[in-house]
Amino acid sequence: MVTTDIETVKEVSLPATAKVRAYVALLKPRLSFLVAFSAAFGYLLASSGASLQWVSFLGVCLGGFLVSGASIIINQIIEKDLDKLMGRTQGRPLPLGKISVQEAKLYTWIVGASGLLLLGATTNALTTGLALLSMVLYGFIYTPLKRVGPVAVFIGAIPGALPPLLGWVAVTNQVTYEALAIFFLQFLWQFPHFWAIAWVLDQDYRKAGFKLLPSAQGRNMHTAFQMMLYTFFLIPMSWLPAFIGTTGLTSALVASACGLLFMWPSLRLMRLCVDNPTTLEASAEAKRIMFGSFIYLPVVQIAFLMDKL
Repeated sequence: MVTTDIETVKEVSLPATAKVRAYVALLKPRLSFLVAFSAAFGYLLASSGASLQWVSFLGVCLGGFLVSGASIIINQIIEKDLDKLMGRTQGRPLPLGKISVQEAKLYTWIVGASGLLLLGATTNALTTGLALLSMVLYGFIYTPLKRVGPVAVFIGAIPGALPPLLGWVAVTNQVTYEALAIFFLQFLWQFPHFWAIAWVLDQDYRKAGFKLLPSAQGRNMHTAFQMMLYTFFLIPMSWLPAFIGTTGLTSALVASACGLLFMWPSLRLMRLCVDNPTTLEASAEAKRIMFGSFIYLPVVQIAFLMDKL
């Protein structure tokens, strides 16, 4: 029935406004905005105390948004047939035939090249090169590895953690230990973030053959323990920027408090896994970890910035 509906949609000619909405949806604007936000955070943190270079700053934000959007489109092109199998992705433009693969490929070239050219024109070669690396890692390495095993999460965490480093490098034109500190904080954050999503969407992911959870058995104590462990690591890591003088004590305390709140549902998830990890209560805790990850990162980044004012 699903296949029939999809084939029917492919035969329908979309009006111009619907086509534009489909192209916008391909970019996943909310996710790409979060990438731009992290890049802006890195830029502002690096330029603290100096006058803001607006052209460069806006170039980083918009360029980061476009490169992220291109990476996401590559992911959707490769996974077009797999997206048809999962309930949460069946309504995307490519599975529904609102946009053809050929149109999506051309769109990727335009969006990706525009983002890289913008970064090249407003920042420096190192920032542009790192953005290109991020797009390649996410689109062409992380995406196919999702069906291989949890190593995909490690690979995916690299482009996921690059945006704040890109912002910093756009100002300094070098990868400093301060830049690495904010990179590794976001790198560690990726693991409970990815795994919480994979736990919540486990049934959908299994339909597509995705293997992102750290345990081969999926939702169990081992997975819950790994999620708790990485949320715990975020607490000492959040002190590193203060230790090296990038930020101050106030933001370190705020980040620690956020880390403890972020870790709490992972401890509850471990307790539930003692009895039955597939219960609705366990899924609810995993969902809290997922939403907690969405809140943790921007709050900590804003705290770091406020500490530099």
